[in-house]
Amino acid sequence: MALRILLLLLLPTTTAKPPSPNEEPQTAHLTFRSASSPETYNLTVKADGKTIKTGHAAVNVSRIDAPDYLAQSLCTFTTPGPVRLEMAVKEDGVTQQVVLVPAQAVLAVRCWGKCVHTYGACYDTHNQPVGPCCNGLCVATRCRAWNLGHPG
Repeated sequence: MALRILLLLLLPTTTAKPPSPNEEPQTAHLTFRSASSPETYNLTVKADGKTIKTGHAAVNVSRIDAPDYLAQSLCTFTTPGPVRLEMAVKEDGVTQQVVLVPAQAVLAVRCWGKCVHTYGACYDTHNQPVGPCCNGLCVATRCRAWNLGHPG
């Protein structure tokens, strides 16, 4: 019984619905941060399942800022070697980051699915999960930012 309750509590954070055929795919705005220098580059990726090449094969990336999309779960990052993706929250206390372990070049990105933006409803009118929160967590019935209103 306890496992069943835990799984039901995790459901809103682990399911993602694909956009309906009439719905425009969401867009992920990603900032790639170098492991060894202040160099960064930005990439805008539509969550339509198409692979986008980064064009930055010489930059070893350690962190990817993902302020408006659940990139760790809903994107695939193509790298030259094996990589483990972890989630962190940036020093501002709001922006989620994908951490690459070990740091390495990101050759391409592919995103798909749909997430719920901050203050959006986590559940529909039938109390069914709408999807995971893009940048935060579901509190009561709304997606909230990671810092829950506390300054970073």
